[in-house]
Amino acid sequence: MAPLARQINCGTELCHNIGVKAPDSLQRFLFEHAAIRGELVHLDTAWQAVLDRHDYPPPVRDLLGELMAAAALLSNILKFDGSLILQIQGRGPVSLLVVESTSQHTLRGMAQWTGDPQPSSFPELVGDGRFVITIDPKGKAQRYQGIVELEGDTVAAALENYLTRSEQLDSRLWLAADTRQAAGMLLQKMPGKTDEDHDLWDRAIQLGATLRRDELLALPAGEIIHRLYHEEDIRLFESQPVQFHCGCTRERVANALRLLGYNEIQSILEERGAIDVDCEFCNQHYTFDKVDAEQLFAAESSRPASPTRH
Repeated sequence: MAPLARQINCGTELCHNIGVKAPDSLQRFLFEHAAIRGELVHLDTAWQAVLDRHDYPPPVRDLLGELMAAAALLSNILKFDGSLILQIQGRGPVSLLVVESTSQHTLRGMAQWTGDPQPSSFPELVGDGRFVITIDPKGKAQRYQGIVELEGDTVAAALENYLTRSEQLDSRLWLAADTRQAAGMLLQKMPGKTDEDHDLWDRAIQLGATLRRDELLALPAGEIIHRLYHEEDIRLFESQPVQFHCGCTRERVANALRLLGYNEIQSILEERGAIDVDCEFCNQHYTFDKVDAEQLFAAESSRPASPTRH
C-alpha cells in the first residue's frame, strides 16, 4: 500500500508535529505543479547499530554514514522488491565502503581502510576508484549493475554525477553524519513530466543549498521542509520507519562455502582444523568443523567420497 499523502501549503500550514523529529525515518514530499520529488532521511538507532559493531576512525565513519543515508534515499524512490547496494571502491586510505538498503527499509553497511586515516577531503580519502551501484531484485528479475569512475569532492557529488551520467536523472543530494546520527536530503526531477513552473528546479536547488550540515542532522524533516520551501505547495507523505538489519544466516554462509568446492573446503580444514567466517556487516561469527563440512556436500553425489567420517 502506498504511503498516505496530503497536500500542504507550507506558507500557511504544515503538519502539527513539525517540531518533532521522527527517529530512523524517511520523509517523502512532492512539489505541486512541478516534476520534482524530494526525500529526507534521519538515521539514529539504525546508525548506532552499525557503530556499535565497529570502531571506525572518524573520517571513515562519516563517509559510511553519508553513504547509508544516500542508500536509504535512493532505494525509496526505486519501484522494486529487493535490495540496492552502493559501493565505493577506492585506492586511498579508505579502500571500500558498502551499504545495502532494501525495499523493506532495512539497512546495513561496512567499511575497510588501512593505516590511520586523518580528516581530509573525500578524494584524498578514497583516491582513484569507482562507484558501483547494484540493483538486486527478488525472484527471477534480472540483476542490474552500473559502474562509473569516482568524480566529485564529496559522496553526494559522486552520486549526483553517477545519476546524471548513467541514469540521466537530474538530482541533488545533501548528506551528513557524526557520532550520533546520519541524515540526508534528495531532490530529483521526475522523468517524463513537465514543470508548470519552469524556474522551480533551480529555485529548489538554491534553497536546498542553504541547509547547513548541523540543521540537516538535528532538525525534524517537517521543519526543514518548512524552512526551505514555505512559499511552495508541497504534497507531504506519511513518514516511513527505517531500521538496521543484517541478512546473514548460517545457511547463507554455508551456500557461499559450497561455491568453493569440496576439495578447497577439505584443504582449508586440513590446514586450520575448522572454517571461521565473520560477517563484516554485523560481526556475527560462524564456525564450520569437519562434520559441518561433510554435511555441506552430503546431497551432492558428484563429490569425491570421504574415506572417513568423524
